[in-house]
Amino acid sequence: MTSLTLALDAMGGDHGPHVTVPAALRALKSHSSLKIILVGDKTEIDVYLHQAEQELLSRIEVIHTDEVVSMSDRPVHALRTRKNSSMRLSIELVRDGRAAACVSAGNTGALMAMAKVLLKTLPGVDRPALVSCLPSVTQKPVYLLDLGANISCDSETLFQFAVMGSVLCEAVDKKSRPKVALLNVGTEEIKGNDQVQQAAQILQNTDQINYTGFIEGDEIYSGNVDVIVCDGFVGNITLKTSEGIAKLLVHQLKRGLTQGFFVRFLAKLIAPRIQAVLSQMNPDHYNGASLIGLRGIVVKSHGNADETAYLQAISLAVTEAQRRLPEMIKDRLESILLDINN
Repeated sequence: MTSLTLALDAMGGDHGPHVTVPAALRALKSHSSLKIILVGDKTEIDVYLHQAEQELLSRIEVIHTDEVVSMSDRPVHALRTRKNSSMRLSIELVRDGRAAACVSAGNTGALMAMAKVLLKTLPGVDRPALVSCLPSVTQKPVYLLDLGANISCDSETLFQFAVMGSVLCEAVDKKSRPKVALLNVGTEEIKGNDQVQQAAQILQNTDQINYTGFIEGDEIYSGNVDVIVCDGFVGNITLKTSEGIAKLLVHQLKRGLTQGFFVRFLAKLIAPRIQAVLSQMNPDHYNGASLIGLRGIVVKSHGNADETAYLQAISLAVTEAQRRLPEMIKDRLESILLDINN
């Protein structure tokens, strides 16, 4: 099997090497052809490598830097001044062809700014989009984009997001002609602002995208569609609200199962099933947001991700690299634009 190299911003996130390095070692155990470049403070990184198996260490390279992008750094400031940061060096490894993808749990705004400047957008793509998957009642993932990379979008940008989201779903889930919908305040054709209305018209005339129409917020988790498109303002609020509701439900369920002797006894009997339900509701189970539309692969992990959640982000990066996601998006967009122009 052809080897694959990932670049990890080892210092990014709330926990830095305490999470990123053990997660990297677990990823290496799961993927025998994987190589990882850890970028960050070598002294801190080595603390978590000294007991690792020699075979795993043979597939790890450490690039030292003691500069880090902080969570409080503004994107423009980070872009101009953090030129030797672990985040920037990780992205540069992708740009220079030394790594197939980059994973970071660091400052989202800085990551997007650096990635866009260093990697550039694909031909036909005006803006990259941040996309992640949500759970659904049908047990299949639902992809939502944009999650905050672009606060406002015109109809052409929403159309491009629909194409990129469709290709992502095809690549990661190997799904043929995924169903795509625009998030709106109603399902009727007359509903929505001008941008959404115009995007709908473009999609209706695009045979290569399986556009199904508008979808409302209460249908996001229904599993009736595979890809949901909106601007970054709506998408970010939707995602954060979803995560908040999931945490509330987990809290309420745990609280309810500890009240009363009979309830506690029953909870012990069905503990495995309860744990499975809680796992499905845990946002960490779906950790990893992809910044798509670039000439390289960048995956953003939650800043507070634990080892298992960060491993999920690494696995997503591996899948996208194996499927050659940027090339798939480029080819599909070129084909669709050719059809439209003809």
